[in-house]
Amino acid sequence: MSQLVTTISRSYPWMKTPLIVSAPMRVVAGPTLAVAVSRAGGLGFIGPGVKTQDIAADLEEALTLIKQTSASQAQPSVLQSQPVLPVGVGFQLWSDDVDVAVSTICKYQPCAAWLYAPRNGQKDIDTWSRRIRDASPSTRIWIQIGTVAEARELAKGTEEPDVIVVQGAESGGHGRVKDGLGLMALLPEVMDSLPPHIPVFAAGGIADGRGAAAALCLGATGVVMGTRFLAATEARISPGYQREIVRASDAAVSTTRTLLYNELRGTVGWPEQYSPRVIINKSFTEHQAGRPFDELKKLYDEALKTGDAGWGPEGRLATYAGAATGLIHDVKDAERIVQDVQKEVLRRLSNVQKANSAQ
Repeated sequence: MSQLVTTISRSYPWMKTPLIVSAPMRVVAGPTLAVAVSRAGGLGFIGPGVKTQDIAADLEEALTLIKQTSASQAQPSVLQSQPVLPVGVGFQLWSDDVDVAVSTICKYQPCAAWLYAPRNGQKDIDTWSRRIRDASPSTRIWIQIGTVAEARELAKGTEEPDVIVVQGAESGGHGRVKDGLGLMALLPEVMDSLPPHIPVFAAGGIADGRGAAAALCLGATGVVMGTRFLAATEARISPGYQREIVRASDAAVSTTRTLLYNELRGTVGWPEQYSPRVIINKSFTEHQAGRPFDELKKLYDEALKTGDAGWGPEGRLATYAGAATGLIHDVKDAERIVQDVQKEVLRRLSNVQKANSAQ
């Protein structure tokens, strides 16, 4: 394990252990959040935009934010001194344009590119990986998978990833529909199917130090959190959405996986094996009760005009969130989130070590 942590530290020398990563959540994970997480000693990812072209503006803003931080200090910050842009960028392969993505990566040299949801499986992953490496050799390739079958296919691919992210079924956003499995059982079996020299990060249902410590005990090199960073002050998200993340609990009954909100928002076209987890509100309950889609769509569009009131149990707007939403009780800045989780992980692991020593 220490060798894998060293591998990560060489690529991302500003990262502190335990290794914490913020997920590239579509649109809401913008440059302000990504830079804040990296500045705190984690690794921040910028999520895909509505269009692939949008990522250029986000990377430019991230570059500006890092320069501004350094300008306010007596000496260059550790982020400013890096030969690459110390944030990552995520792409949804089924919808993003590889030519635009590669051109943008070549210009800005982000430290990592996170690839997810290919329409044509391993073939697309290999193509994207090869083209990114040719354009920017210093950009590390992160691949997200959610099944043992994907792990086995990845091991057969022509382009070996630098990091693999294993996402459990507890995740928010778009996860596996029929073949998803909880992280506790999924992670060890996936790791048994992968080359031991590749760092593996755990994702899905991790929102505090307890979950992070558990993932590390299962063998993960580090952890990824998505939903927890929705409740970060730097997230590109409406206050009403954040309040709902903090309010919701008991995810077994308050969340579900459904394509309804994708259809209401017009974000359709995902490969059939993926579906998002959302917090249930009136759109879903009325859909289940048989209300026609045309009526639901009209009401959804009207809710968009109501601002923060569009979210909540009586709201109608899409509220993508993971199963750990009940563990999130407040909105904090990203630095505090990273530091709190790291401290809790160290405390938990120390207690385990003491307990084992006492036996």
